[in-house]
Amino acid sequence: MKNKNSLLLTTVFTLLAAIPSTTAFAAHATKATTTSNADKGSVDKKVNKKSYSASKKVPAMRNRVYSQLARAQKLADGGDKIEGFAVLDEVQDRLSSLNSYERAMLFNFYGFMYYGNDDLALAIDSFNKVIAETAIPDTLIISTLYSLAQLSMQQQNYKEALGYLSQWRKLNSKELTSNQEMLFAQVYFQDKDFVNSLKHTEIAISLVESKNKQPKENWLTLQRATYYELKQPKQVTKVMEKLVRLYDKPQYWLQLSSMYGEIGQEDKQMAVMEAAYQAGYITKNSDILTLSQLYAFHGAPYKSAAVLDDAINQGSIFADEDNLARLARAYLTAKEEEKAIQVLLRVSDIAQSGEHDALLAQTYLNTQQWQLAIHASNLALSRYDEHKQDKDEDVTVSNVKDIANMYLILGMANFNLKKFEQSLTSFSKATKFISTKKTALQWGKYVEREQQQHKVQLAMLN
Repeated sequence: MKNKNSLLLTTVFTLLAAIPSTTAFAAHATKATTTSNADKGSVDKKVNKKSYSASKKVPAMRNRVYSQLARAQKLADGGDKIEGFAVLDEVQDRLSSLNSYERAMLFNFYGFMYYGNDDLALAIDSFNKVIAETAIPDTLIISTLYSLAQLSMQQQNYKEALGYLSQWRKLNSKELTSNQEMLFAQVYFQDKDFVNSLKHTEIAISLVESKNKQPKENWLTLQRATYYELKQPKQVTKVMEKLVRLYDKPQYWLQLSSMYGEIGQEDKQMAVMEAAYQAGYITKNSDILTLSQLYAFHGAPYKSAAVLDDAINQGSIFADEDNLARLARAYLTAKEEEKAIQVLLRVSDIAQSGEHDALLAQTYLNTQQWQLAIHASNLALSRYDEHKQDKDEDVTVSNVKDIANMYLILGMANFNLKKFEQSLTSFSKATKFISTKKTALQWGKYVEREQQQHKVQLAMLN
């Protein structure tokens, strides 16, 4: 049983790693002032492939520049950002006297201070000035490109983010971490390149699982969304199974049930939905109705009714015409006529259209409550007539059949009460409808015979 709508497939991405504080960059600057140019030129000796700039020389940061940058950082860390920016501005006033590395570090500090002020546009501009410098350490270029990719993601500029990541990947000789794989996955997803997004997501998940760790929840929700976009419902279902197993949230149980219905595994759909109900996860009106419908679909009408009845009594769903009508039908299907009658009496008072009175009349007839069947039939006919006059239109085909059936019920109920004339009158009216003509004629003949026999019996008694 499909319920696509319940398949709630909206994913909130929270994959961006926190950008380092300016403290880390001050430490980087400190190292730079105490390291020789030759050492800086071989910063990536330990990696497998040669750095693209292994032969370039990086100038040292002079102490006076470092001391001003450190002072700006201290002011910013102490909460005095305005004075911190003022110190950086003093350094920038002498920009022409700074070497390439000093300029890069100045813009780097600007970038992180702008980021701390939530001014992403100026932060990105500052970081772009960092990578525009040539004689700077490879590590600074690599880390800045990654930061730019993250900031572009925050601004939802996914094309630009992908460009920065592509540059970063070319320069970064190390294997990607699982978090880095997921950043690629997110960017590709937002760029609607779902194939590449899925590739990076699965690599990230495989990396953590190979270490006997569980993947992060939002990694799995991204994987689920990607499979959904690629129209692979069976794979979506497998991811939902993992989300239920690892994170056990109500929405995942409901979505898993929906996906089982989507791929035609109705038995599992029912089992998961029932387990969710027993765990107290089903509280919304729509979910309660879905569960009730599933019970009915799987041949468990009493459970279908019980879920609805309990929800109505608890106020989880409204006791309106539609819900009460569903409850009554469920009880009738479960052969719980007396419970159905009580519900039908309630809905008859709410919606005085005649439709529910007609069903009530039929139920009274089935339970041999002849006089009540007559009353309900007459009420249904009266309300159908009123409805027709109020709406100034013909009754529907369904209502016509109900009206015809009411005359049949009147005929049968009156017959069982030995009211032969009223019975024959009702059957005569029923012959005027195509749907009941044949049955009414047969009953009419039968009643006439029974009426004659009844007269003979009375005569004999007299």
